[in-house]
Amino acid sequence: MKKIQSINQELSLHGGPILISGPCSAETEEQLITTCQQLADTKKVDVLRAGIWKPRTKPGSFEGVGSEGLKWLAEAKKETGLKTAVEVANVKHVYSALKHNVDVLWLGARTTVNPFAVQEIADALQGVDTIVLLKNPVNPDIALWEGGIERILKAGVTKVGAIHRGFSKYGASTFRNPPQWQIPIELKQRFPELTLICDPSHICGKRDNLYEIAQEAIDLNFDGIMLESHINPDKAWSDASQQITPDELKKLIERIEIREAKIPESKKDVELDILRQKINILDSELIDILSKRMEITDDIGLYKKKNRIKILQSNRWEEIMNKSIQDGTARGLSKEFIVKFLSTIHLESINRQNNIMNSNEWLNKILKKI
Repeated sequence: MKKIQSINQELSLHGGPILISGPCSAETEEQLITTCQQLADTKKVDVLRAGIWKPRTKPGSFEGVGSEGLKWLAEAKKETGLKTAVEVANVKHVYSALKHNVDVLWLGARTTVNPFAVQEIADALQGVDTIVLLKNPVNPDIALWEGGIERILKAGVTKVGAIHRGFSKYGASTFRNPPQWQIPIELKQRFPELTLICDPSHICGKRDNLYEIAQEAIDLNFDGIMLESHINPDKAWSDASQQITPDELKKLIERIEIREAKIPESKKDVELDILRQKINILDSELIDILSKRMEITDDIGLYKKKNRIKILQSNRWEEIMNKSIQDGTARGLSKEFIVKFLSTIHLESINRQNNIMNSNEWLNKILKKI
């Protein structure tokens, strides 16, 4: 499997984070080309995007203009001089996009979730020198995302990047697709050279929080942003509420603050170093405390095995959680963090006790304690 080749310099025209923008859907030739011209005039956009084929949830919704839109996008490329990007969901889409000289192909969330579809696209890209971006799968499964990237790499495509567009969640939420930032961050750790782009439009689902999500992505050292833009967003044929005008896009981008990824040697702050040393000490203490806690967990597991007691004690777990939430929130910790943290510890405790229940090592441990 080939190594990933960074595409940051190839895509970034303005020296800053990559900005990909354009309408959710290409609707008419005039709408697409006018939008692209206005985006080019902002001097902020690096790549023009447009939805040509739209995978909609229900039949009867606007599903894109099809290959005809690729001609319009090619004309927009000719008039603006900017690279273009489209979503592809099958082999036919790939061939059509390449035929019309599209520079960047991206696989949508509903495609990335299907290894068969990703593999077919990878096979179609054998020997093709192009840029391929993979949106995260709809569900929060980093293995699927990672597997999709590996399939494209095995096809010989090295200019590979990822788009974080949030993950689906049942029920009410502030976001259309909650970001769950820890997942793209972990993906970046697994592929350090991977170009990582955030898609605030699909995370938010509405215009209100686009700036905040875009700023957070840049603060988390994402390499770029994809934002949907339309000359008349309220009249858009798809996802109207999450699109903004080219002028609004320009203003949004100008608000984003680009901070240093690392502290320059000449500006290293002694106070910051001291604070980090304190964090290191506390982290070591946390590991030590967790280790001691798990030792006690093992002892409880031995007791339960000896006395034929079930591992999971729901009432006890509920009691611990309620008390911890009360104590933690009183000390400035969020309920969400406490629940995630304790749930992880609880799962590890259950796994350890389960191992004890199903092995004979407990006899040796008991004998040592006599």
